[in-house]
Amino acid sequence: MMRNLKLQMHISLDGYVTVEQGTTTFVWDNKVIKFCVENLENVDTILLGQYTAHEFIDFWDGVATNPEHPEFALGKRISETPKVVFSNTITQHQWNNTSIISGNVNEEINKLKAANGKDMLVYGGATLAASLIGNALVDEFYFLLSPLCFGKGLTIFQSVKDAMPLTLIKSHAFDCGTVLLHYKS
Repeated sequence: MMRNLKLQMHISLDGYVTVEQGTTTFVWDNKVIKFCVENLENVDTILLGQYTAHEFIDFWDGVATNPEHPEFALGKRISETPKVVFSNTITQHQWNNTSIISGNVNEEINKLKAANGKDMLVYGGATLAASLIGNALVDEFYFLLSPLCFGKGLTIFQSVKDAMPLTLIKSHAFDCGTVLLHYKS
């Protein structure tokens, strides 16, 4: 049986996952954080693009060392989970629990899906997510729809060539205004 590839990303009401400068603040609270921790329960691999990896890994490793941090449980789980970074330019890194894969993303994802293990979760970035979506490699989508609009930025759907029907599995509105939309492809 193939491993499941899940994509979890924050997204604005107007469909952007980040502003062009790459610094984006989405709306979340303790219940969204709790969902994010729970969504990692059946995951044994986190997949990241090279640009996302630089800030993501350092940030969450730092959170994982501070038990007083409100996002400590999430940081600890992310820090403990093995990560795979897709990059054709990174050859050396100092990240713990992380490997680098270069080459054809589609082929490498299919190898990972065929390997033994639990689910894999992609957090981004936008380029990696768009490639995975455009090549129909994502099995489940977890969109955290934030109550804000950017007006411009990066989307993850530019690689979709034809209609991409999805089946809604669950939706949930959090008190902070963020809405979880869980779809299966």
